[in-house]
Amino acid sequence: MSAHSHEIEEGLFFQPRFDASGLLTVVATDVASGDVLMVAHMNDEALRKTIATGEAWYFSRSRKALWRKGETSGQTQRVVEMRTDCDQDAVWIRVEQIGAACHTGRRSCFYRKVEGEGGGTMLVFVDADRLFDPRDVYKK
Repeated sequence: MSAHSHEIEEGLFFQPRFDASGLLTVVATDVASGDVLMVAHMNDEALRKTIATGEAWYFSRSRKALWRKGETSGQTQRVVEMRTDCDQDAVWIRVEQIGAACHTGRRSCFYRKVEGEGGGTMLVFVDADRLFDPRDVYKK
């Protein structure tokens, strides 16, 4: 183990390791239930804003833009705890989710179960009730 990797894995300084696109993978879970709500990305600015404000900020790869969770929908995330993994290239945030985490209006982005039956792989809806109608919230 090199001195650098030892410092990353065992040290007390947060040294996030962004990928080639300048992003960290973020897993957001509900602080009360432990359920996985969403997986997203943060760039350096989103990470700094999240730490400074206690609100979840992300970087949209499709829109190439910084966004605060809930700025359009009102479905906000208050960060209760942030952890990094062993090599500091991913972040786990435990959040107090207000309303739905998913842009589809569902509590979690993980609302379909993968099942392999009868030679085919299918998706089955689970915990898929909508908390809001995205057509009403995200009007273009």
